[in-house]
Amino acid sequence: MEVKSLSPNLMVKNVQATVDFYQNTLGFQVLTTVPHAKVEGELQWALLQSGPVTLMFQEEENLKEEYSELVSQKPGGGLTLYMAVSDLSAWYEKVKGTAHIIQEPHQTFYGATEFAIQDPNGYILTLSEHSND
Repeated sequence: MEVKSLSPNLMVKNVQATVDFYQNTLGFQVLTTVPHAKVEGELQWALLQSGPVTLMFQEEENLKEEYSELVSQKPGGGLTLYMAVSDLSAWYEKVKGTAHIIQEPHQTFYGATEFAIQDPNGYILTLSEHSND
């Protein structure tokens, strides 16, 4: 018995805007999408990938219909994503003009250099490079 993968399914306000951010700002590629069941021309769900990492994004109302336990939740609340990357300086240069940077590059006590951005839904992404990588 084993866990073969773990992919977060994040609640978002607008799937297409989120896909655009992750594609254009972070270089993710779209693997598959599901058209919105109620709104023509919009997406209800998307699966994106960068290397071995996959992320799913599901439209807020649709996800709350699927899991009534989420009715009181809002997109972006209480979840951060930690991304181990190579060439952190290049990542910073790539995103600094397009992403909302909430922490500038800094050294951590555990030997990493990191900075943090916020996506259009309020999710915080920390990009990190360890000195021994």
